[in-house]
Amino acid sequence: MEKAIKKYFPIFVLPTMVAFTIGFIAPFLLGVYLSFCKFTTVTDAKFVGISNYTKILGDSVFIHSLGYTALFTVVSVILINVLAFVIAMLLTKGIKGTNIFRTVFFMPNLIGGIILGYIWQLLLNGILAHFQRTLTYSSVYGFWGLIILMCWQQIGYMMIIYISGIQNIPGELIEAAKIDGASSWQVLKSVTLPMVMPSITICTFLTLTNGFKLFDQNLALTNGAPSRMSEMLALNIYNTFYGRTGYEGVGQAKAVVFFLIVAVIAVLQNKLTRSKEVQQ
Repeated sequence: MEKAIKKYFPIFVLPTMVAFTIGFIAPFLLGVYLSFCKFTTVTDAKFVGISNYTKILGDSVFIHSLGYTALFTVVSVILINVLAFVIAMLLTKGIKGTNIFRTVFFMPNLIGGIILGYIWQLLLNGILAHFQRTLTYSSVYGFWGLIILMCWQQIGYMMIIYISGIQNIPGELIEAAKIDGASSWQVLKSVTLPMVMPSITICTFLTLTNGFKLFDQNLALTNGAPSRMSEMLALNIYNTFYGRTGYEGVGQAKAVVFFLIVAVIAVLQNKLTRSKEVQQ
């Protein structure tokens, strides 16, 4: 059986590798090349060296977007994971109507980002109107509007992952800890959290990447207003690439930098949480 698998392994892998090469590797390599070019279409690309990357360093709006996105990601990762874990703990305590609660919390994740953005724009602007303010009054209002939107959208999804992790904890471990006199906090710290570390790894990875890649909600909620001060990285790249003639190469260079930032953060986060899993 094992010999047969090894023999036909290339046949089964080949279609996937071809699709992956055509759909990801080839466009990615072309994109990296175009980041060193000045172009309006792929066919008229002219190599200009690293000039596109040097322009990025002098782009104060891009630097602001990077810092704004980093701050947003840190805050959203903490809030989403903490709240999702707390709700998951509550819904694994045998509360009546647990399945209904799970469904209600999960449903926002099924709604598209653009639609969510416009829904929350109406809701939040309606509330802020009582104070003669709007989401675009300052970047602070836009920031917390995005935080509220992302928490509402993603907490339910992360909650499902945490519930799965919590339910896989052997009941004997918790019972043994309680028999030994461990308090609820000690059980949480020494038993529950170590056992759900794989779930924490997954949820942290998802919320990190979702935070940095946020686009639809940012576009619909504030569109970067006021004066592009609430513009996150993905929206900044979009506006550079499609909003400024002659800056397509700069936009492509920003996209490459954006990819590298997200890739490095994802790898470091994965290694950090995996090392904690091993320690546990």
